[in-house]
Amino acid sequence: MLLRESDVTGVEVFMMRRTTKAAFAGGMYVFPGGAVDAEDSSYEIAAIRECFEEAGVLLARTSTGVTVRFDDPVSHERFTTYRHTVHAGERSMTSVLTTENLVAQTEELLWVAHWVTPYGEVRRFDTRFFVVAMPDDQTPLHDDKETVDSLWVTPSDALDRAHAGELLMLPPTTANLEFLAAHSSVDAIMDAAGKIGTPPKLLPKVKWRDDGRIDALLMPGNAGYDDLPDR
Repeated sequence: MLLRESDVTGVEVFMMRRTTKAAFAGGMYVFPGGAVDAEDSSYEIAAIRECFEEAGVLLARTSTGVTVRFDDPVSHERFTTYRHTVHAGERSMTSVLTTENLVAQTEELLWVAHWVTPYGEVRRFDTRFFVVAMPDDQTPLHDDKETVDSLWVTPSDALDRAHAGELLMLPPTTANLEFLAAHSSVDAIMDAAGKIGTPPKLLPKVKWRDDGRIDALLMPGNAGYDDLPDR
């Protein structure tokens, strides 16, 4: 979850709409993310790579601690080329960082949530959510392939629009927005995130009707959750 702070609206988070052609979560509004590749050395590196591929944001600093800037045409073109080659699998995120003598901001990504897709779903995911402050002098943008729209939005506005049916979202997305909405600044979010430690694994369970349709999606602590089988 890429975060920034506006003088007018306060905390904003960057969200993208997945293409309706996607095999999973088609048409849904999500945060940048994706699968861990074999070349990724950690979940944090995978998150950094996906932010770069999907949103064009590189969470890295120079050897002197300066955040990477894309505000001049030469660097913008060079890193746009890197973005395309990484997305195509022609080179790894680590190789780009090494070539440019950059240090990934892995320690600045704070792990805040851990969700697992319910048993019974055809496509299942074990997903970790991180928060990080958006770098200055970079402008995120969807890739027009996996994602077809993007916006900066306050967490509370995103939740309101989701409840109104304007922005389609999965339960983990809205749950993370609720976490963000509870804080008034990016610093407050990062402070709260730093106190979480290792987030508990959240495994929803599906309660089925006799006709095979979903009756309810239950979370740990919900009435009836423990009565449902683990598998």
